[in-house]
Amino acid sequence: GTQPPPRPQQVEWKTAIRCAALVAGIGSVLSLAAMRVDVLSLLSFLWILFASLITLGLYQKRRPAAWMDVQVGARIGVLVGLCLAVGLGVAVACGGLVARYGLHSMGNFDAQMAAQMQEAIRKSSTPVPPDMLGLARSPEFRAGMMLGVFGFLSACLLLLSAVGGAIAGMLRSRRGPVV
Repeated sequence: GTQPPPRPQQVEWKTAIRCAALVAGIGSVLSLAAMRVDVLSLLSFLWILFASLITLGLYQKRRPAAWMDVQVGARIGVLVGLCLAVGLGVAVACGGLVARYGLHSMGNFDAQMAAQMQEAIRKSSTPVPPDMLGLARSPEFRAGMMLGVFGFLSACLLLLSAVGGAIAGMLRSRRGPVV
């Protein structure tokens, strides 16, 4: 009638969070630098693409005896995706604030967004009421569209990180006990 001992914790979260934050921080800095230096955009893309693999490598280097399998890799991958989404959101928001209010260089971006909205409305098969046209031209609508796109991209990044973490966990899993 006694209770079985508790299951050992599969992920050492303190180390995993530190590794994920480090990788997400580097990815955010690279993405922010890639906004100004086009050469860094490929490096930034590759860093974000392989962020889960890099994080699991750091995690296993710091905790060589830690259990690793597909589930642990996917859990750490989700953590990496969350850290990347937050880090990239902060980096893009800070870059946008500096570009708009510090460098005053967002006029072209606003004109391009307005032209794309006009083109989408013009190609629409259904007639658009005039009050909806006014809404589509408002800065609030553009901000909402950008937040919606960022939310969708964050969900895709979270899914990509989870799958990447699961694959990396599968590749790094051990068959026998660690000696």
